Amino acid sequence: MSKMVNYNCIIIDDDNYAIEGLKRYIELIPSLNLTAFYTDPIKALMELSDAEKVDLILMDIDMPHITGIELSKTLRAKTRRLIFTTAHTQYGYEAFEVEADAYLLKPYTLNKFAATVSRLFPPSGTEVVNEGTSANDYFFVKNKEENHKLIKVYFKDVVTVESKQNYIMIHTVSKQILTYMSLTEIGNILGHFPDFVKYHRSFIINRAHIESITGNMLKMSNGLQITVGENFRKEFLAFLDAKLLKAGRK
Repeated sequence: MSKMVNYNCIIIDDDNYAIEGLKRYIELIPSLNLTAFYTDPIKALMELSDAEKVDLILMDIDMPHITGIELSKTLRAKTRRLIFTTAHTQYGYEAFEVEADAYLLKPYTLNKFAATVSRLFPPSGTEVVNEGTSANDYFFVKNKEENHKLIKVYFKDVVTVESKQNYIMIHTVSKQILTYMSLTEIGNILGHFPDFVKYHRSFIINRAHIESITGNMLKMSNGLQITVGENFRKEFLAFLDAKLLKAGRK
């Protein structure tokens, strides 16, 4: 099975509400694995100073006793990537001085968070592993048509995602789920998996579920038919050329 490499991350923020929001975002990013969170920056300093290096620290700046800028001077060597999360704009220069990789201004959207993570940990870091189902193989999403009931969805079962103005329709192998989210936001999450692509401006498709192709028409495994958009034909033809079985090809 092909999936994204996992990146361990830590949150340091004295605001419990901010931590809960970040935890929800992290749960939606299949490549991220939250290993710890701290509301006390002093405790974080004491415990992480002697800990193993992690992939990512998400750190608030305006905290009691010690600021995120001061804390990062000690902990910067303990993380591959450092993202400051703050409600204040005046710390940009200090963040640059301590070599922060990104600066997210609160309140930031899932779209902004996912795009930042994707930039720091590009999807090209995929690897092939053989193992059973893990926590990063699925996500939960609210279905508007079932009283906002939380529905479990496996990434491998997603056939297409369709834009519906302020909503998206997630078409899986067995059901359809309507949820409040933009196509761009879900695209930043699915972008961690190489088979999820856009061949039409209103759809993200899972290439693993293309059942047949007639000209520019794709028939998906759930019966949905999608026409490849004019602006996406070059990418589509490159994919088709790479996958097409031809006589004489080695």
